[in-house]
Amino acid sequence: IFGYASYKKMKEGESIPEYYSRAYNLEKSMVDGSGKKAKRAMTNQEAAFRAKVMLGVLAVCALFWATGAVPVGITALLVGVFMYFLGVLRPDDIAKAYAKDAVIFIFGVLVVALAISKTGLDRRIGLLLLWPSKSLWRLMFIFLPMIGVTCAFLSEHAMVAFIMPLFMIVYATSVRASGVEHDRNLAIMLILSLCFAANCGGPGSPAAGGRNAVMIGILSDYGMAPTFGQWVKMGLPFVPVMCLVIGAYFFFSFRGKIKAKQLNVSSIVQQAAARIGPMNKTEYITAAILILLVTLWVTSSDTLGMGGPVILAIVLLNIFRIINWGDVAKIQWEVVALYASACAMGKGLATTGAALYLADSFINLLPDFMSNGTGLAMATSIFTGIATNFMSDGATVSAIGPITVPMATISGTHPWMVGLATAFSSSFAHMMIIGTPNNAIAYAMAKDPRTGKQLITLGDFFKHGFIILLLSWAVLWGWLFFIYWRWIGF
Repeated sequence: IFGYASYKKMKEGESIPEYYSRAYNLEKSMVDGSGKKAKRAMTNQEAAFRAKVMLGVLAVCALFWATGAVPVGITALLVGVFMYFLGVLRPDDIAKAYAKDAVIFIFGVLVVALAISKTGLDRRIGLLLLWPSKSLWRLMFIFLPMIGVTCAFLSEHAMVAFIMPLFMIVYATSVRASGVEHDRNLAIMLILSLCFAANCGGPGSPAAGGRNAVMIGILSDYGMAPTFGQWVKMGLPFVPVMCLVIGAYFFFSFRGKIKAKQLNVSSIVQQAAARIGPMNKTEYITAAILILLVTLWVTSSDTLGMGGPVILAIVLLNIFRIINWGDVAKIQWEVVALYASACAMGKGLATTGAALYLADSFINLLPDFMSNGTGLAMATSIFTGIATNFMSDGATVSAIGPITVPMATISGTHPWMVGLATAFSSSFAHMMIIGTPNNAIAYAMAKDPRTGKQLITLGDFFKHGFIILLLSWAVLWGWLFFIYWRWIGF
């Protein structure tokens, strides 16, 4: 039976309800005709009830995640409430479903990101990336690919939050030097190019965001989770190419419209670097631990997982007194809860057969050319790319991933192709500021330093974000699917 890796353990002639009952110790006690106690498997109706429960959980969580009607953390707990009280799995199995390696990984990434921000290492990295940008051309075609690749491994939110104030100083200085009152086109170009390039760093590595950790957790249920290095091999080549496309779009669209022609980011960066001063001991130690962490992810994640190295990094950061437990307690625990509940929900959907049912239903609705292979990956990327603009990227993968991965197994497509297409396109939240914190941070900071006037509008995000969304799909399909993946034999 296709659709779930554990079905390979089914005995000959065993049905899904019988396997589900046996594998998760959910068999019912009964007394047979001779008066002896015996166990029986679930009936089809009993198993179907639990599958319907998980379908209901998926619908409710998707609604709450999309609307924010219930806090993220409470919604995460609600998944467990349904699974516990409606008997989807035994208590120990529910706890295991919540506590996957992917959840430890996202917890650790949040702590490491906090340490990088606390030491100021993120500011150093941002200044280093901006240093070569002595012209608009260099900013679009050198800086954007560099920031995109950086955001594949470090917190994209931290990068945007640090660089945005520098860009606002660049804007004000350039406008003043050119003798004009304001230059809205320059503001749109600077702000949106930064924001969209940071968004498109998402496919580069599992460390780029929790959405990637969720997909790894889902793929692990099907026995097909990629290692850190394998993910980087499959996704990182998308990032610089997409960032060059973003740079080309803004450069050629706005080059003739900009009033402020004198732009030298490098000089402003030099002034900012002088204010910060040289690197200190704490920053050097943090940088060394970060390099060790990435090295272990790349070389040893197949044996240590991705949670093991990041836990080591947290311990080292504490030993060297860079962070303490109070710092760890400050991370966004609701984000950890979101991804834990997504893993649990994916497990429940898979074990009950609900994911298989949904996947089979969607496959039957797709046209023939999109029902398998690259066509199926394209279809899932369209679905995910649209959804991620109206709900958070992590919530999108949490809701859609448990459906798309079994679609791959049913159609005979490699699960990585569809799973990675789902995760990658969840980074295409360019149109709405609610899609990703990057957009919200950029919008909030997009104010003229002199007048306090808002420099970009929600309409700017929608208009240019829609075009970049189309370009993102074009690069994903044309470059990654049809050229690069085929070149490496995938």
